[in-house]
Amino acid sequence: MPSTLVHVALALLIAAALLGEEFDGRSALVVAAATVLPDLDVALEPVLSGAHRSVGHTLLFPAALFALLWWDARRGADSVVRQRYGDRGLRVAFVAVGCLFGAAIVPDLVVGGVNAFYPLHDTFYTVDGRLFYSTDRGWVQTFVDLSPPETESRRTTENFAFRTVLDAEPTLGLEPVSGDGSSDSGGPQRVERIFPVAMTGFRAWLLPLSAFVTAVRLWQVRRGAEAGADAEE
Repeated sequence: MPSTLVHVALALLIAAALLGEEFDGRSALVVAAATVLPDLDVALEPVLSGAHRSVGHTLLFPAALFALLWWDARRGADSVVRQRYGDRGLRVAFVAVGCLFGAAIVPDLVVGGVNAFYPLHDTFYTVDGRLFYSTDRGWVQTFVDLSPPETESRRTTENFAFRTVLDAEPTLGLEPVSGDGSSDSGGPQRVERIFPVAMTGFRAWLLPLSAFVTAVRLWQVRRGAEAGADAEE
């Protein structure tokens, strides 16, 4: 699954493109914090099985935030966000919510799946497939499948949970652990916890690419601000 670092890297690329001259260190932190927020549902796993990719990854979360921001923005001068942070703050807030949806939830939706309408509808959905043109078969797509799902294959919080950093499992290649903490051969059983950083080459490339683009954009914005200050003097 995409790591939190990969989510943040994608969000910073989106923010750098959408915020323009308003992309600075503070706005980057706001966007990064909003993008990390959904993954915090992993902390609920010990008390609520299946919470990860359900509680924080429901599409109802960004939809509610966007509706609230939209309502506040429509209030004009009475906008709470605008009064405290100005028009710039409102734009940063909209981009942050957009990144929460597009950089935090959607990548998980297409890799492994999310409980998209939790808690109103407890089912994990995955959007995956292929789209290509074949000289033999014409246009082929496998993203949309209208056939009814098999009841037995329906994933819910009751029968499915993603492995998280909280899960300790037997080290790959060793014998299963018995109840007393030793392996069937009598020796101690080692376990591992996985902290994902980049699980594919594409995601590994996304990290330095985002770091480079973010650094360049921050440098450009800083130079522009300094040039503007010099011109006023």
